Amino acid sequence: MFTLKNNAKEYILHYISNALHRSDISNLGSENVILNSDSMKPIYIQISEWLETEILRANLKEGERIYSQYQLAEMFNINPATAAKGLNILVDETIAFKKRGLGLFVAPNAKQFILQKRRSQVLKQMINELVLEAKHLDVKETELMDLIHQVFNEIEED
Repeated sequence: MFTLKNNAKEYILHYISNALHRSDISNLGSENVILNSDSMKPIYIQISEWLETEILRANLKEGERIYSQYQLAEMFNINPATAAKGLNILVDETIAFKKRGLGLFVAPNAKQFILQKRRSQVLKQMINELVLEAKHLDVKETELMDLIHQVFNEIEED
């Protein structure tokens, strides 16, 4: 797992409205350990998915500047080319756009696009894997649906 390089200093560099701010990371949970070098998923894809999640959580808003490849490389101790590859995915999917000489910015309607993409691709893939595993374990459809409802209700209660 990769963690933020400056973790010992207890802050994360975060650009908001093109201004550098320090945000205390002592309150951040394990969800911020975002890069898993042992994963089958390439690091550049993990970077693009993390940035998408930052947009969904409204940590990056439409029109705001996104971290540069060098900032990401410094933050996560990775090669800048790897970070650039992750950023290019966002540009290719029109989640972000480039302003020459200024950097990369969150595109209008990026959040809605990400939500639609994740609902149609990610959730379907997760459901397919869940159903296949359930079939391997001889779990009936009604039993699986009951488990899903149970977990859904447990999460709502929290």
